[in-house]
Formats: sequence, structure tokens, C-alpha cells
Amino acid sequence: MKKKDILDRTDIEKLVNRFYAKVKHDDLISFIFTDIAKLDWDKHLPVMYDFWEGVIFFTSTYKGNPMTSHRKLNEMVKLKAEHFDRWLLLFKSTVDENFDGEKAELAKQRAMSIAMIMQLNIG
Repeated sequence: MKKKDILDRTDIEKLVNRFYAKVKHDDLISFIFTDIAKLDWDKHLPVMYDFWEGVIFFTSTYKGNPMTSHRKLNEMVKLKAEHFDRWLLLFKSTVDENFDGEKAELAKQRAMSIAMIMQLNIG
């Protein structure tokens, strides 16, 4: 069955929900989200929908500063290269499992850039 590209907000929500379902069960990084950041998923997921919608479709619905929040998180637990690598692996595999096309490739490219920029700037 041919996968479709990421076309709209509904697809963004599908991607984000499936990605974080993996994150929540990952033995390397789940503790960062659940035990350290203590995310309220009902609040966090809509923020991530806005963030990724902006990243992929260039909308301006996201309001926030991810660098600031990740710097604060890094003060609580040292975010290491292997954490970013796993985050990226989970994200890219979620995209690949669910979508195929120009926007799907853009999402993966942007995720790689975000991981690299975060690593360079939080240390």
C-alpha cells in the first residue's frame, strides 16, 4: 500500500501522536519526558502539533521557545548525543512508517537540523 505525504494538520497530529507513543515507551529517552520534564501530555501534544505544523507548512501557530525549554531541561539532566540520536531515530522511523513524499522528507530534514542545533546550543 502506497503511503501518502503529510498533507495537513490531521497528518501532523497522526505523526506527533505516533512519535510520542514510541518516545513514552523508549528505554533510553522516555524518562526525560516523564520523570524529568514531567510533561502533561494533554497540554504538550497540541503545542507539538503547532510546532511541527509550523516546521512543515510554515504556519505561525506555534508560540514558544524550544531552545530555552531544552536548556532548562539540560540543567536537570545532561542531554547527551545518544539522547538526540534516539529522538531522531524514533522521529524518522515514525515518518517513514506512516508517510512518503516531499513534506515527509522535509519533516525528517528539519528534525535532523533541530537535533543538531539543540546539541550545539544547550551545552
